[in-house]
Amino acid sequence: MESIDINSLISDLALILILGAIATVIFKMLKQPLVLGYIVAGFLASPNFALLPSVAVEANIEFWAQIGIIVLLFSLGLEFSFKKLIDVGGSAIITALIIVLGMMSLGFVVGKFLGYGLVNSIFLGGMISMSSTTIILKALTDLNMRQRRFVPMTFAVLIVEDLFAVVMMVILSSIALNNSVHGGEMLGSILKLSFFLIMWFTVGIFMIPTLFKRFKRYISDEQMLIIAMGLCFAMVLFSVNSGFSAALGAFVMGSILAGTIEAERIERLISSVKDLFGAVFFISVGMMVNPSVITQHWSVIALLAVVVIVGMIVFGTFGMLATGQPLKLAMESGFSLTQIGEFSFIIATLGTGLGVLDKSIYPIIVAVSVITTFTTPFFIKQAVPCYNALLKILPKNWTRLLEGYSQNATESESSETNRLWRSIGSRFITRLIIYSVVIFALIVMSRTYLMPFILKYMGENAWGRLTCVVVTLVIILPLIISIIMPVVKRSEKQQLVEASGSVSYVPIVVMAIISIVISLIFVMSVLNGVYSSAVSVVSAILLVAAAIFLISMLPTPVRRRISSIEKRFISNINERENRRTGHENNLVSDLHLAYMTVGHDCPFVGDRLRNLDLRTRYNINLVNIQRAGKLHPVPSGEMRLFPGDVLGVIGTEEQIQRLLPLVEAQGIRDESPNPEVKFTHFAITRNSPIVGVMLENTRLREDYGALLVAVQRGEDNYISPTPDLTFAAGDILWIVGNPKQLARLK
Repeated sequence: MESIDINSLISDLALILILGAIATVIFKMLKQPLVLGYIVAGFLASPNFALLPSVAVEANIEFWAQIGIIVLLFSLGLEFSFKKLIDVGGSAIITALIIVLGMMSLGFVVGKFLGYGLVNSIFLGGMISMSSTTIILKALTDLNMRQRRFVPMTFAVLIVEDLFAVVMMVILSSIALNNSVHGGEMLGSILKLSFFLIMWFTVGIFMIPTLFKRFKRYISDEQMLIIAMGLCFAMVLFSVNSGFSAALGAFVMGSILAGTIEAERIERLISSVKDLFGAVFFISVGMMVNPSVITQHWSVIALLAVVVIVGMIVFGTFGMLATGQPLKLAMESGFSLTQIGEFSFIIATLGTGLGVLDKSIYPIIVAVSVITTFTTPFFIKQAVPCYNALLKILPKNWTRLLEGYSQNATESESSETNRLWRSIGSRFITRLIIYSVVIFALIVMSRTYLMPFILKYMGENAWGRLTCVVVTLVIILPLIISIIMPVVKRSEKQQLVEASGSVSYVPIVVMAIISIVISLIFVMSVLNGVYSSAVSVVSAILLVAAAIFLISMLPTPVRRRISSIEKRFISNINERENRRTGHENNLVSDLHLAYMTVGHDCPFVGDRLRNLDLRTRYNINLVNIQRAGKLHPVPSGEMRLFPGDVLGVIGTEEQIQRLLPLVEAQGIRDESPNPEVKFTHFAITRNSPIVGVMLENTRLREDYGALLVAVQRGEDNYISPTPDLTFAAGDILWIVGNPKQLARLK
């Protein structure tokens, strides 16, 4: 084992960090992206700049840079989530797909035109197909355009691009290792990737949020940082051993954790780690800059910069138009995507590490990124003038055609029936994919480990083979039943009837047929190789028919148990979102307990609660305020709201959704409520001090530290509190406060 030169490791790290600090301070003063400062610092620390000391061992920096990529992708995964992917909708997915495929094709053609080989041209296409979220965010913030209508759609496209980039890295790795493009091998790599991704996400989403909730009170910030980074590197190790990249494993684990209620906490804890190692990675990018190569290839750099700018505008605008977005919004989005950034560097590093990328391409891509970074604000500002100019020369019938197409797409998207069918279809596909992958994994494990074990002790005879088949079928039977079970709920059928007057059973029948066919394939795969094809087919049909019959005979508790498992999985996916909206925290009479974070632009910031009068204006009850780790239960009217406050509120789903946009902020720590303050209920006795007293005279807040949410009088009669409400013995109070103090009210 080689010994590590500690002195050179420390001196190299000290040099690049000091230069990075100086360069980023200067770029901050110049109001330029810090990424450019790191690249400049890397160039100054490289052997290509002779006026300053250079790093002693470049391998040291490469080691830290690889850790930087892992932490960057882990952090990116934390910002990505299934909820975001679902929320962005098909429009963003299609737009991102058009941009990526279009730019990759354009980059490949340009690469071949410049004389690059097949693999280099493919990598070049990959490097120029990804816009930079960091640079776009900085430009829009500097231009004070974050609130413009096109911004949410643009960021939705960037979210999908990040996912495509991770998949692209796997495909490019496969191409690089084979040094050629084979359709069969690429398809095999994609299928293998899909299988492992679904397995990782299924197991991770089912287990990790549950463990976090169970052991939450035992996990401090220090322990959470260790757990998060441990999970990250464990997934990296598993990914590498499965034949994938370390970056993929880091992104996957970040995505799994992104849906948990601890996501903001983990983001906050690893932010310093990300900043440190991310800086080292971008500095290592700057070390690859060679002025002589840039001077020699200035025409190539200029050509690629033009290709990036024009290509992103054309494909971005076309992608938005194709999905039904208005022309103005489409052009604004397209003009804001005109740059490349961090993923270009990561792909370039991947190609260099695999030894397939021409050494001159890396500094060329860095130069193109620098140029397009500086031009991004200019093109963002030119989007509207270009739109106005285009309107003047565009034929009127074309304009009407685009407006009609956009309007029809919007109306179709907002149709209640279409939304409901999309929800059902999405649930069906998700259920089918997850159960199919798990069944496939169980069959593979059975053939690899279980069957050899059974045959070893029972012998290679008919009874041994029958035992292997029966055991495997028993293991996968519950999952087969789950696949075949009806996907459309009774309540959804009723909603379809109310929305359109009737229910089309064609989609339901199609989904049922697909489920049965897939179940037959799995059962036959277990039987195949043990029995003849004819026996396998007949046996599979009989077994699936028996499963269908069993489903019809399942008792209600079993059905509820299966539904609860699925509901738990879906709840874990949306755990972070459910906490904000209170969707899964139903209390009583359609009331939900939700936690939302006050943002810097919230109109309530600085106001006293007394002046806000949230209960009257929004029908919302404010339970508590969490500020800087301290809980303020049932806050008084004199308390003011500040950015970062976490508000615990009670209301209906509609009331909470109406209030969320006004107060919510992203990226602020989301604490859990203090267990000393609870939402509870009890019946007041005849001896209670508030019997016969009106609410305005009870001093519940002052004397008992309590907030009354509702009064239940009778079995289903819930009364909203008003100042003139008079309490009677037997009233059930639904109330928030400290249980010890509330005991005096009974």
